[in-house]
Amino acid sequence: MTIRCKAAVLRTTGAPRPYAQSEPLSIEEVNLAPPKPVELLVRIAGAGLCHSDLSVINGDRPRPVPMALGHEGSGEIVEVGLAIDDVRAGNHVVFQFSASCGRCRRCLEGRPQVCERARVAKAAGDLMAGGSRITGLNGERIGHHSGLSCMAEYAVVDRGSVVVIDKDMPLADAALFGCAVMTGVGAVVNTARIRPGDSVAVVGLGGVGLSGVLGARLAGAETIIAIDLEPAKLEVARRVGATHVVCARDANCVEQVRDLTGGGVDYAFEFAGSVDAMTTAYAVVQYGGTVVIAGLPASTASFSFNQCDLVGQEKCIRGSYMGSCVPVRDIPRFMRLYKEGRLPVDRLIDGHIGFDELNAGFDKLQDVKAIRQILTPHGVGS
Repeated sequence: MTIRCKAAVLRTTGAPRPYAQSEPLSIEEVNLAPPKPVELLVRIAGAGLCHSDLSVINGDRPRPVPMALGHEGSGEIVEVGLAIDDVRAGNHVVFQFSASCGRCRRCLEGRPQVCERARVAKAAGDLMAGGSRITGLNGERIGHHSGLSCMAEYAVVDRGSVVVIDKDMPLADAALFGCAVMTGVGAVVNTARIRPGDSVAVVGLGGVGLSGVLGARLAGAETIIAIDLEPAKLEVARRVGATHVVCARDANCVEQVRDLTGGGVDYAFEFAGSVDAMTTAYAVVQYGGTVVIAGLPASTASFSFNQCDLVGQEKCIRGSYMGSCVPVRDIPRFMRLYKEGRLPVDRLIDGHIGFDELNAGFDKLQDVKAIRQILTPHGVGS
């Protein structure tokens, strides 16, 4: 049965700041078609405000509009497609923003986070089974954001887009595990495979970067250097496990890192999604070190390096998408570590907001006045 619900719809990109005034996201009543046999209807509990959402709002990463926004979220299953028998209504779930087909070359390699079919569907604003399930009240097609569109009261999603979690986790706050934690912690423990005693630099301290700091601490890195333009973020990084902090505004930022580590770090992580941050990460890695890029810059951004330097110093540059995670394996694992107190990601949550605060919430995110805000479409605790 088609249901009607509220959703945050992006109709144009590149709106002027402040967003509280230009309101790029309009809160609209939309229709959700019933789930197809391989899909689910989920009542949304929480949706995190992430820089990846900002990059769609400001046009850095073009997507077809109109589109219902939201890629980091959690909720409760309320309806199950006819072909699904391994989950049921009432299950609590965290979303992961790249469903996988299980049959393409990447999936068969054990890399579902870079599924080839999912990439095509997401670029078109579709679900994996084809097309969109969201329409305006006038019948207008509205696209899905990363196969989710969880800044809404309800969402229809692919079965492969959800990971069932235990019910002892606060459901709205669990949203954080679907992007920030998965990407940041995963880049450290999966992509880089940090070992005890390694030295690490984390460049860019949003929700993903600070999760990377937590991941480095969890993995046993001896030296964890947090780097950002904003002093407030450096203080948060210190509180969650950084052994040293360096302000990226300092003219001698790179020299500070080299002095602290006797020539550079073993691993540098770029989480800011900017060429300047990537330049810094590449510069602070020592001979034989590795740069891991997990930040998503503007689609036109380009980074260059000296090839002789890359070869002569045997440096390595690696991309990390979704923290190289297998979500059904890693999200429950990260949640267990959280419950044990070894991954205190709740320290990154600034608070909960409603639909009426959403545009202003993205202003706070852009202005570095918040790390992670959680939209609760039905109200906190509901």
